[in-house]
Amino acid sequence: MQAAIDEARKSLAEGGIPIGSVIVHQGRIIGRGHNRRVQQGSAILHGEMSALEDAGRQPASVYADATLYTTLSPCAMCSGAILLYGIKQVVIGEHHTFLGEEALLQSRGVNLQVLHDATCTGLMRRFIEDHPQLWNEDIGEQSEP
Repeated sequence: MQAAIDEARKSLAEGGIPIGSVIVHQGRIIGRGHNRRVQQGSAILHGEMSALEDAGRQPASVYADATLYTTLSPCAMCSGAILLYGIKQVVIGEHHTFLGEEALLQSRGVNLQVLHDATCTGLMRRFIEDHPQLWNEDIGEQSEP
């Protein structure tokens, strides 16, 4: 999880949203990423999507045997990618600031572990407080004018 937190901090330092993710296969990080929507003007580069992109094309057997670590509960888009690639183990830093599609993932056989990590929660709470419009944009919610 520390590598995912490091990725979240990297995003924040770049002016982005502090969400990080890594994919681990057989004890080795094969993909790492952080939310880069702001930095790259991307519609889809959430932390998990960035880590998948970094991992590149892998055989289905690699993803099925991998663990995805993410600092925040996965949204609908990222959960869809987790299901598409058959990742069966997801470790979540926190889900207090945002509860993603955990029920969907569990209903499809994905094993979830939520760490309730104070660092992950603190990063997100501060960011949401300081940048509510940017946060709402990231999760697809309309901000008040």
